[in-house]
Amino acid sequence: MAARKKAAGAQPSASDALSEVSFEEALEQLESTVDQLETGDLDLETALQVFEQGVALSRRCAAELERAERRIEVLSDRGEEPFDASADGESS
Repeated sequence: MAARKKAAGAQPSASDALSEVSFEEALEQLESTVDQLETGDLDLETALQVFEQGVALSRRCAAELERAERRIEVLSDRGEEPFDASADGESS
């Protein structure tokens, strides 16, 4: 059972590493992952590993988009329009 426990100083998990990259970097990595898988040149085990990375990247990007959407909703509920490009300081 002790062998299953993580050793002190173990490498960070893939999800920990993903939390440190920006949304844009994660999206670029996801696009690269999709390109790799679409070539069909990977052996099965490598393809599965790349696919797992892609799933993690996809979830990371989706979570970031959900956080951004919630922030926008909060601002909108307060009457603050964060992206009102037509506002020129005049009331309509």
